[in-house]
Amino acid sequence: MSSESTKYELSEAELRELIPQLQQLTDKYKRAERVQKALFNISELASSVSNLSRLYPAIHEIIADFMDAENFFVAFYSPDTTMVDMAYFVDEFDEQVVKQLPAEELKKGLTGYILESGNHVFYRNENQDEFDKDVKVELIGSQPHQLLGVPLKRGSQVIGAMVVQTYDDNVSYTQEDLEVLLFVSQHIVTTVDRVKNRELTERTIRERTRQLRQINDDLQEEILERQKVEALQQALFEISELSANASRDMDSFYSSLHEIIARLISAPNCYIAILDDTKQFLNFPYFSDTQDEAPGTRPLGFGLTEFVIRRGQAELIDPSRILSLTEDGEIDVTVAQRILKQANSWLGSPLIIDGEVYGVIAVQTYGKSAKYTPRDLELMRFVSHHIAVALERKFRAEAMHAYSEQLEERVKERTTELNRANDVLRQQIEERKEIELKLIHDAHHDTLTDLPNRSMFASRLELAIANKQRHPENLFAVLFIDLDRFKIINDTLGHHAGDEFLIEVSKRITKCIRGHDLLARHGGDEFVLLLDNFDFTSDVEEISARIIDSISEPFILDDKEMYSGASIGIAHVETYYRSADEVIRDADAAMYQAKSLGRGRLVIFDKSMRERLLEELELENEFRRSLRDREFECYLQPVINLNTKQPLYHEIYVRWIHPTLGKISREQFRQVAEQSGLILELDLYQLRAACELLGNWPDAGLVDYEPKIAVNVSINHLLQSSLVQKILNVISEAGVSPAALVFEFDENDLNRRSQYILPAIKKLKRAGVTLVLDNFGSGLASLSYLFSYPFDYIKIDHRFIKSLPRSLRNLKLIQSVMLISGHLKFDVIAEGIDSYSQLEALTEIECIYGQGKYLESSQLLPALNQSSA
Repeated sequence: MSSESTKYELSEAELRELIPQLQQLTDKYKRAERVQKALFNISELASSVSNLSRLYPAIHEIIADFMDAENFFVAFYSPDTTMVDMAYFVDEFDEQVVKQLPAEELKKGLTGYILESGNHVFYRNENQDEFDKDVKVELIGSQPHQLLGVPLKRGSQVIGAMVVQTYDDNVSYTQEDLEVLLFVSQHIVTTVDRVKNRELTERTIRERTRQLRQINDDLQEEILERQKVEALQQALFEISELSANASRDMDSFYSSLHEIIARLISAPNCYIAILDDTKQFLNFPYFSDTQDEAPGTRPLGFGLTEFVIRRGQAELIDPSRILSLTEDGEIDVTVAQRILKQANSWLGSPLIIDGEVYGVIAVQTYGKSAKYTPRDLELMRFVSHHIAVALERKFRAEAMHAYSEQLEERVKERTTELNRANDVLRQQIEERKEIELKLIHDAHHDTLTDLPNRSMFASRLELAIANKQRHPENLFAVLFIDLDRFKIINDTLGHHAGDEFLIEVSKRITKCIRGHDLLARHGGDEFVLLLDNFDFTSDVEEISARIIDSISEPFILDDKEMYSGASIGIAHVETYYRSADEVIRDADAAMYQAKSLGRGRLVIFDKSMRERLLEELELENEFRRSLRDREFECYLQPVINLNTKQPLYHEIYVRWIHPTLGKISREQFRQVAEQSGLILELDLYQLRAACELLGNWPDAGLVDYEPKIAVNVSINHLLQSSLVQKILNVISEAGVSPAALVFEFDENDLNRRSQYILPAIKKLKRAGVTLVLDNFGSGLASLSYLFSYPFDYIKIDHRFIKSLPRSLRNLKLIQSVMLISGHLKFDVIAEGIDSYSQLEALTEIECIYGQGKYLESSQLLPALNQSSA
């Protein structure tokens, strides 16, 4: 056994070697235990410390437990700020007072290096040169013996630095201290964040609690105020209800007012005083007092009631104020003594009605316990206003009640009389209703035919258009009907026969249509018809044909048989129409197309007609512009003496060359001028051009004969004497002799207005103007003009000349006119000579004057250019 023990025994030398190792291992375990304890304490801090001011000293104490840390600070930095927050700073040499330092200032030091690089620092004073070479920073503040600095990181982001340092040369930090400090720093950030969050949470809770407490106090105050306001509103409502209750007597009314006031303020004693009509005495219709009896009527004096009446405002009177009022002579001494003796507190407010003080309402208390306040005074002032309004309403209600009783008697007396008058009025109302119905009917119907008028038709058509837009499958059409020979019937048989004719036409059309179709008189001899909801488009043509056939039947007017006819334009109502005028316009256009094709027919409108109308409108606009800008070209065509080959006169005419449409024929643009009402302006344009040419004639080198220029003049110039005079004024202003001008009038125009123009023709003749009847032979009653009108020349229509020499009949007609001319003292001009054979035939019958392209020179003689025209 001893031998085995000896086997495991260690030698003394081996024990001496083993003891330091064991001591080192023991220190290591102790140090690990301290680190573990530090980490545990830091974790405990996260749950036990509620604010940062306590956290950092506790962390300082934990770190100092396992290493020398007399000098210790913690700094935090965020890249989005320019300041470094010195959260905790303890140093035996440097005193840090400022909690924040500029980041730029710390960049050069060790702290700035840690914050920017995120690296730890282990500084030893004896290795400063080597340290400066590696780190390249400046030491700020007192120079330490050794320094350990570690970054504080949240994840990978550096948020601060933790530094321990010593100035003692006997204290040294080890690499193990640095590792422990690095290890601890990772847990410190988590602890700081948790404490910050807890501190923020607790601060938020405290602030929210304070706010809630303040809100609760405000709510309590508001509730009290609202209760007071509601009580006041309820009181005002009850006061208003009192005045509206007519059945309540005044004693009950005043008593109820007292009860209402008593709920608002202390009012054990209350009275109401009223001025009489003379304003010299006070009456007390209500008096409730615990000590005094109700006074009777008394004259005005220097009591409290009179004081309020004089001041005209609410007053609070108590012992503290009564002496000054007595000294000022406002209150009687006996009244003041009583107030002082009983320690009264008195409130009185005037009752103002219609701007004047009517009386006073007062409340008072006895003794020192109950005193009125300025707030009670304001309340009394406010309530008294409403009491005055209630009194006014009450008095007026009683007055109205008395007046109503008087009126009731009067009403009974007047009722019988009114009943009699009512019967008369009822009869008048019935008559007026009949008159109004007739007026409404007359406003929407034609007075002659009793058909709907244009206004009613347009309204009904608007409804049809709206129906078509909602229900495109429904079919509607408008017929525009124009009658033939209506003017002739009016002129020959008189207006009475014309009216009978229109009435008969309306009856015939009505028989041709259905009951729900609408026939209206559009004006004059025009009718419009709305075909409502027909089945097939062929129905429209069938109805139109029936109307045309019906009107073509003979009419018996004034025992005479007369015939007429109808032209009908049809426009189908489509969804693209927006107004009644558009539909009527298109039906009217179709009707004119029917008339132009020959009377007694129907035409259905299509879009090509509108395009044609738009083209005509555009042409009219272009014509207006060209006339305004003087863009027409003027030319002359001579009338030649076939014997002497000399010009008799030159006829001026204009050419219009449109920039896009090209040359516009003379007949076309004169028709545009007629339709647009510009024919007079066109004639005056030619007349002024002729006068200007006559003024410049010698310059043209044509001085072989006395120059004359002919102008085609519309018959419209002769319908008013003022227009004839205007023509003569134009000639006079140009300085041209009327004898140098020739006016040519179309025979067809004379056919339409012959009875009106003879005086005007004679006036022009007397002025010296040469007169020519143009296009002779194209009308129906040409020979009558030769005897009635003082024409100097007759132009044979070019259609007669064109047939020469083939037509012997036309040649004989020209000879006949030449024979008549010798007796009636006018000369004949053959118009439209375009060939030698025509000229030869005219020469054989000794026609003296002619006009035509064959007689002109090789090119037309330009009269005026655009600028001179």
